[in-house]
Amino acid sequence: MSAVIEVKNLQKYFNTPKGTLHAVDGVTMKIDAGKTMGVVGESGCGKSTLGRTIIHLQESTGGQIFFKGEDVTHVSASKLNELKGDMQIIFQDPYASLNPRMTVEETVREPLMLSRRFTKIQLNEELDKIMELVGIDNRMRKAYPHELDGGRRQRVGIARAIALNPAFVVCDEPVSALDVSIQAQVLNLLQDLQEQRNMTYMFVTHDLSVVRHISDDICVMYLGQLVEVSPAKELFINPLHPYTKALLSAIPSTDIHNRKERIMLKGEITSPINPKPGCRFAARCPYAKEECHQKQQLVEMEPNHFVSCCRCKEINGI
Repeated sequence: MSAVIEVKNLQKYFNTPKGTLHAVDGVTMKIDAGKTMGVVGESGCGKSTLGRTIIHLQESTGGQIFFKGEDVTHVSASKLNELKGDMQIIFQDPYASLNPRMTVEETVREPLMLSRRFTKIQLNEELDKIMELVGIDNRMRKAYPHELDGGRRQRVGIARAIALNPAFVVCDEPVSALDVSIQAQVLNLLQDLQEQRNMTYMFVTHDLSVVRHISDDICVMYLGQLVEVSPAKELFINPLHPYTKALLSAIPSTDIHNRKERIMLKGEITSPINPKPGCRFAARCPYAKEECHQKQQLVEMEPNHFVSCCRCKEINGI
């Protein structure tokens, strides 16, 4: 299966008064066509920055980005406009990402008009098709964002993102601002759209139950770096990195007969500003030793299961 998105050693740094902040640092991954890659980790670990850098909302500091095998790391303005139709994003807060002066219809119509792909009749037909696809009623077309509830606002955001039938969509915590019943509706809508249009998703979230439901594969991020990459089912059954184990132990369980022991992390979080080489989780890791302060890299421990930990085999008895 061919990869729609592939990144190699991707970096995104920000200059701050205290030094260089390594938001994304040496990330290598690929997402196959029609699949969903979940990206999880604590708030501030670089998940959203990774997604925004891949689709050129922010320019990368280093590394390479490939879209359908073509290097799109540095592209001209005309090529970038072309890419925008193929690479889109659904934002976390639908209220903040929608123009309060534009109605629902105007918001979804805008990308169709800017693409210049349609005649007036075709544009109206496409608009009707998209509205029906995401479940927006005709009576809502003239409404403004402040007149809609959170679920309907997010449907408008999704409609805008899929208007030009993109191949790749970054879903940047699209359900975290919604209540649980609405979350399920939006997740089901995203899965239906993926099946109908064969879209590829990068699903950014810190909600592990959501990512388990929607993802084919999962990347675990810690302070700008990938620490574990695995098929979704395998990750929840057999986490290998100490940080992943701690993350999964924090999921609430309703099973009173098999209570999971919560792994409590101690120590200070390493600063992402001018970080030292070595594992960035070492300061909080209960298994840390001197060799953990050397440079780490993702190694395939089991089929399609990659871990960045020099003591992984020893810890897990592999």
